[in-house]
Amino acid sequence: MDNIALLLHGFAVVLTAQHLMLMVAGVMLGILVGVLPGLGAPNGVSLLLPLTFAMDPVAAIILLTSMYWGALFGGSTTSILFNIPGEPSSVATTFDGYPMAKSGQATQALTLAFLSAATGALIGVILITLLSSYVARFALRFGSPEYFAVYFLAFASFVGLSGASPFKTIVSLGLGLAFATVGMDTISGALRLTYGFNVLVGGVSFLVAVIGLFGIGELLVTMEEGLRFDGVKARIRPRAVLEAARTLPRYWLALARSSAIGCWMGITPGGPTAASFMSYGIARRFSSRRDRFGKGEPEGIVSPETADHAAGTSAMLPMLALGVPGSATSAVLLGGLMIWGLNPGPTLFTERPDFVWGLIASMYLGNIVAVTLVLCTVPMFAAILRVPFAIIGPLIVVVCFIGAYTVANATFDLWLAAAFGVAGWLFKKTDYPIAPLVLAMVLGDKAEDAFRQSMIMSRGTISIFWANPLVATLCAIALTLLAWPLLGAGWQRVRTARRGPAASADLLEE
Repeated sequence: MDNIALLLHGFAVVLTAQHLMLMVAGVMLGILVGVLPGLGAPNGVSLLLPLTFAMDPVAAIILLTSMYWGALFGGSTTSILFNIPGEPSSVATTFDGYPMAKSGQATQALTLAFLSAATGALIGVILITLLSSYVARFALRFGSPEYFAVYFLAFASFVGLSGASPFKTIVSLGLGLAFATVGMDTISGALRLTYGFNVLVGGVSFLVAVIGLFGIGELLVTMEEGLRFDGVKARIRPRAVLEAARTLPRYWLALARSSAIGCWMGITPGGPTAASFMSYGIARRFSSRRDRFGKGEPEGIVSPETADHAAGTSAMLPMLALGVPGSATSAVLLGGLMIWGLNPGPTLFTERPDFVWGLIASMYLGNIVAVTLVLCTVPMFAAILRVPFAIIGPLIVVVCFIGAYTVANATFDLWLAAAFGVAGWLFKKTDYPIAPLVLAMVLGDKAEDAFRQSMIMSRGTISIFWANPLVATLCAIALTLLAWPLLGAGWQRVRTARRGPAASADLLEE
């Protein structure tokens, strides 16, 4: 009950004309940042952060977090309409969002994405409200072994639950981990896999890789198919927004499951990207319509979007309570808190309750503002599909290369984006999954650092990953998921052997 009273005080702090105007401005800027490939929430917040130094901390955090919410929503737009993730965490949305848009259901796809995202964000904020006074005690149990176990669980879930070939998934993961090791070793400071190129000292940019793999790669596939842009035939009906909204409750199980995954990955260091991939993989594995995934299945949009926003919102909790950022954007916000003279941690809740609970209250209002604005612009976004490919194709290429260049203002990134574009085309031609590569690039360096720190702590003894019930449980689940394809194949053989030759024929037909 104390938290509820403090939340009401937070609403009193937030509900001023200045704060509401900052909220709307932040959401609009965030949507723009999310729509533009190559920017993303972390870069957008970083660019806006210097403008907030002279502002009151409450007003500054409202502006920045509103931009964060808008970027999360805006990232779904290009994922669905162009197969170009505006945000790294929107990659999983492309798997079914883009095929659904190409089939003429762009408005429905965008509406489901936005409403699912709003649901996940709302549940994440409710979680922060209820658990803010307890999370510090739990999160203090996390050390390097627990961090590695969470990352290992994310990798293993993709091998065991994605439905793709385990061998091809592992190859894709391996390539992603290799790209993640390029540059300076954060533990020893040594250079790795740079081959004498100074431009690789900072590593391979994840955003550049995503722009190439999905944006340019998809354009190459489209060109090979004859310069067709199927979305040009999409029909936009205003009533489609309401029709899509009415269908959302039928996916209540996916909403609940994905919210739980997202909140867990947000509080732990998994992050929104890992949450969206994991949620998509689990939804595909256990859905009765798994054969429809990748072809425009609505649950394939609902699951990653819900988990993405639940994780993005929940990541604010450990950042505020412990000073441990759960995502890249929360890490940028953490730096902002320190610049404003605030010390994130348990004492922040007692020293500056107006700031903490004003921020939490602004999350409720910010998400309402964000979903209202993006829903109002759904027909405008979907209408982009009417533009002929001969016009929109070159524009997308220009936007992709501008986005790749603005990541670090390096000409080399343009060549890198082109190389990843060819790689994306090859992956699609050979049926290798791209998502595991992307996931490994996002989490690879963090997983490596956590593993090596764990080995230093245990003096090279791997038993540290079974040293306490928490890390042991995480590792056991991860190993089970890793072995799941073998266990499933063995179980099918046992069933076939028991049921005889007739059953074998039936299974082959299926």
